[in-house]
Amino acid sequence: MNAVVQLALHTETWRSGESMPVSPEASHQLPSGNRMPLLGLGTRDLHFHTVDTVCSALELGFRMLDTSPQYHTQRGIGDAIRACGFERHDIYVITKIEPHEDSYAAIHRNLAQLKLEYVDLALIHGVPAHDAGEMAWHGLRRAKRDGLAHDIGVSGYPIDSVEELVYRTGEMPAVNQIEWSPFGHSPRMLDFCHDNGIVIQSWSPLTRAHRLNDDKVGSMAARYGKTPAQLLIRWNLQHGVVPLPKANHVQHLRDNLNVFDFEITPSDMTRLNGLNVHYSALGGLAYV
Repeated sequence: MNAVVQLALHTETWRSGESMPVSPEASHQLPSGNRMPLLGLGTRDLHFHTVDTVCSALELGFRMLDTSPQYHTQRGIGDAIRACGFERHDIYVITKIEPHEDSYAAIHRNLAQLKLEYVDLALIHGVPAHDAGEMAWHGLRRAKRDGLAHDIGVSGYPIDSVEELVYRTGEMPAVNQIEWSPFGHSPRMLDFCHDNGIVIQSWSPLTRAHRLNDDKVGSMAARYGKTPAQLLIRWNLQHGVVPLPKANHVQHLRDNLNVFDFEITPSDMTRLNGLNVHYSALGGLAYV
């Protein structure tokens, strides 16, 4: 698939247990009115191959890039956007600040590393130890007002921390980026995010390959003529979740985009939902 992927999913129609219609003609619309591509490229551990991998991904059709100072890929992402000749407004860039940082200063640092004037989305990278991250959130709100970040959100937040953050600051995050796969997810979180206009982004949607050899997933994928990875990405899409799979081989990048020519049936969606054991590649789901 070489076309640019832009999906506008109508989140008001979705509830956990149902399948979200997916087509290559749609895009997520955030409460701000800004639009977000349906899926993106995770760049954790790409620090040795960032420019080449990101250029390949952009040329194939990816338009969303997820990064963080901890990934050591921000400079390479900025270099790739410029080297590959893409217009800035065509690329959706996500960055993160750590919960203990001066978030406004951290956004300026991240933009300097990326050599960009703004990011499309800035996230608090985890819940602080002693509160819901009000100070970091106020800094991100300031960055948003100043045009340094078009939207702001959180990562790894459980429901009670999101509620506390909103109670303390008055602003709902646009996104909660969390670990998410058929093997580890929360229908309660899906319903909460739907009801509050929050888009879930899924990191490690392919379980960092730890569960791709599952027999049930393998046999189901084979029936659709797809790989297990494609099945897991499609499962995310049909739940209205934005997957951010990582890949650094061109064929894997191409495969991760080739998920729009089939649809998982409702009964198979239910079977995949039933694989949930709150599995985490890191040992525990932070939001459960």
